[in-house]
This record gives sequence, structure tokens and C-alpha cells, in this order.
Amino acid sequence: MALDKVTFMSNISRDDVANLAKLARIEMSDQELDHLSQELSVILDAVARVQEVAGEDVPPTSHPLPLNNVFRNDEVRPSLTASEALSGAPAQEGNRFKVPQILGEE
Repeated sequence: MALDKVTFMSNISRDDVANLAKLARIEMSDQELDHLSQELSVILDAVARVQEVAGEDVPPTSHPLPLNNVFRNDEVRPSLTASEALSGAPAQEGNRFKVPQILGEE
């Protein structure tokens, strides 16, 4: 059977959407319920089409390309001194940046 001739019928009723909205504690208008029930049906039909394409010879994967982490060697490099790092700070205290208190704690 050709894939483009397959008809999918994922019908999500308005009542199903209303129940899901109630469970998620989302208020929805009648117009939103009608619209979302149609949209969810389209989404489920698209997922069904993808499932048709993935045959048994296609292994499940989370990414289409193999992923390799690339790490650089952890090497000590020259960096700023404390005074150089603090040179542009609007306020400092000791060898630290001084920032306004935000939590009300001491």
C-alpha cells in the first residue's frame, strides 16, 4: 500500500480535549476546545504516518546522527589576576565583587 494513499483517522473528540484540559487544570473556551481537538487529530495522524515509515529493519534512535562528545584536555592556562578581574567592577570588597543584597538575609 502506497504511503500517500493511506488514510489516517485519529479522532480526538471535543470531550476528550475537555477532559485533558480539566486534568491539566487548564481553562479552555468552547472555541479553543473545538480548535484543539482538530489540531490534535492532525498531530496524531502525522505521528501515525511516521510510524508507518519506520519498519522493523530501522532501529529506534534518539538522534539521526551518531553523537560524540569532544573534550579538550584540562590544562592550566594563564588567566587574570584577582586585581585584573576586579578592575572593571563597580564595587569590590576584599578580593571579591560586591553586589547588592537581594535575599534579605545576612
